[in-house]
Amino acid sequence: MGRAALLPLLLVAAAGRAGVSAAGGPEVRSLRGSWWLANGNGSVVLRGEVPGCVHTALHRRGLIQDPYYRFNDVTYRWISLDNWTYSRTFKTPFDDRKWQKVNLVFEGVDTVAQILINNITLGRTDNMFNRYSFDITSVIKEVNFVEVRFFSAVSYAAEQSRCHKAYSIPPACPPPVQKGECHANFIRKEQCSFSWDWGPSFPTQGIWKDVRIEAYNHYHLIYFSLTSFFEKSAQQWSLEIESIFDVVSSKPIAGLVTVNIPKLQTQQTFSVKLQPGEGSVVLLVNINKSSTVEAWWPNGHGKQTGYNMTTTFIMEAGYQIEKSSKVSPSLLNILLDCNMHVKMLMRNKVVFNVTMYVYLFSGSLSLYGCLYLHSD
Repeated sequence: MGRAALLPLLLVAAAGRAGVSAAGGPEVRSLRGSWWLANGNGSVVLRGEVPGCVHTALHRRGLIQDPYYRFNDVTYRWISLDNWTYSRTFKTPFDDRKWQKVNLVFEGVDTVAQILINNITLGRTDNMFNRYSFDITSVIKEVNFVEVRFFSAVSYAAEQSRCHKAYSIPPACPPPVQKGECHANFIRKEQCSFSWDWGPSFPTQGIWKDVRIEAYNHYHLIYFSLTSFFEKSAQQWSLEIESIFDVVSSKPIAGLVTVNIPKLQTQQTFSVKLQPGEGSVVLLVNINKSSTVEAWWPNGHGKQTGYNMTTTFIMEAGYQIEKSSKVSPSLLNILLDCNMHVKMLMRNKVVFNVTMYVYLFSGSLSLYGCLYLHSD
């Protein structure tokens, strides 16, 4: 069956935490490192690294063999059916009275968990791909005990399926040959962890990304994104910049935002006002028309061009934030036209046939690839 999907103009933007500098800004303490890890009834207790997961912790401590060896995906199924808890203590590395807000931030929790600090429930997680931030201003102490109590992803997905009565969501279970888990569509978790074609089933639990304490006053930049587009009628390249802030102040905070792209001879300054609470600021930056913009193209069809950009926030009541990014505007207008026929690959029969075309402005590009499951 043929399918077509139209994707808009693209922008590749590289802007990590390393690209942010802030004079007098937030105080950050990472909680990476060694945590305690225990199963549901306390019969298995060990140290586990964060970021990490239960399976890797057990393997590193020699409590299980290589999970990929022979039929160990089935032998170690009990790990995913148990409920595990990560815990640790930490000292507050700053005087919390100096800060208006202190957050406990998880960049990635896999997947269903209850988050506690000092035996107080902060909230719950149910999406592996989300970032979670919990306000701990009123509960943080000099010495703190944090827990992440996980619930089996397999059991959670099964329960969600039982509660859903309106209509069926296929597939209920993978083919028996995969020896996987059922109801993967009922949980926001890496889908191949429930098994995928030839990929084994390891629906693990763990804190798979960074976790940290953040303390700040006045305002804090939470999220920053870029989108480029080209207006044919005006022959104008533009950028849309969205910044999301948490404003602790009870009053609006005014300031200036300067966007600078030196190689494109573009610099614009905007007056902004941040409202109390969480909100966004959206800026439209027009690229200098006298500058020649080299668009980004796929390998073999042109250059992979990128331009360094600096966005500086100078607010009246707080510190200065400088955000470094790389923008790669593209004229790529993508139309995917897929004819796909998928069957199981068994006993040397030809069973997998995919045809995909990517249409550019001036022609088409055939893509070839392979199925890839995420490595450890």
